[in-house]
Amino acid sequence: MQLHDGLRLRPQRWEGDILIPLGVAHLTALELPPPAFVRAATKAGFRSVGLRLHPAMAGGAAYPTQTGTKAHSELRDLLRAEGVTLHDIEFIQLTPEIVVDSFAAMLEAGADLGAVAVTVSGDDKVTGRLTENFAAMCDLAASFGLRVDLEFMRWRAIGTLAQAASIVVDAGKPNGAVLVDALHLSRSGGTPADLRNLPAGLVRAAQLCDAGAVLPTTDEDTILEARGGRLPPGDGALPLVALLDSLPPDTALGAEVPLPALDADTRLARVYAGMRNVLAATDRSARPASITITNFPEDS
Repeated sequence: MQLHDGLRLRPQRWEGDILIPLGVAHLTALELPPPAFVRAATKAGFRSVGLRLHPAMAGGAAYPTQTGTKAHSELRDLLRAEGVTLHDIEFIQLTPEIVVDSFAAMLEAGADLGAVAVTVSGDDKVTGRLTENFAAMCDLAASFGLRVDLEFMRWRAIGTLAQAASIVVDAGKPNGAVLVDALHLSRSGGTPADLRNLPAGLVRAAQLCDAGAVLPTTDEDTILEARGGRLPPGDGALPLVALLDSLPPDTALGAEVPLPALDADTRLARVYAGMRNVLAATDRSARPASITITNFPEDS
């Protein structure tokens, strides 16, 4: 999902007139362990993935990995063989009780796989403490060359774009950023126009999906929609073209669309096709991109 400087993607992997590499979050097919997910995402057309290495909630699905293990080395080799980049690892909740240093092994493993960012959420109503913990996570992530993307969600303590932006700005870390999810922006009362007033460099990644026009009325319904009621881009009422046109041109683009009614291959193919169709309606698809695949051999 990330547009990197200085390196490149194998040119034969581009399709049609879409020159931007499209990524997909693990939640889209979280039932698949990382190797199967990477293969399925590649088959669908995606050129970047995110991996859920830590659960987003107690008891949630996740696939931890550790450097030095055979499974980890095989996953790294698979990413290389498939020509896929790992954009982000997730998911860390910044709770009042968090011990930031306890995530060092997770960040090390993600960085070893080539990750660019780690995604976190704001789950502490004490703003000062949350800001300090976000800053500490940024410092830890920086030691592994990672960015920290703060994702806002209506039902969490940090539920709006404005709240997330305030935390990142106040933390003052160069590797701190806000992750914009199309659904969460809509359901928290935000609009694409809100993105145009943010400081430069604050948003570096965005997740696309679609949804119906009727907003959920409770946090419980919002959570249910986010985890199982999304639609492929272009199949709903979210202003995705306006969102894309409001994002910085180098924003990493990925999809997050769990569709439990469909099998994983069908789901990923539909989501990829939807992303391509929405992107084609903007001027972003015609912009060349320079892509990183760390340590990949040169093409013959």
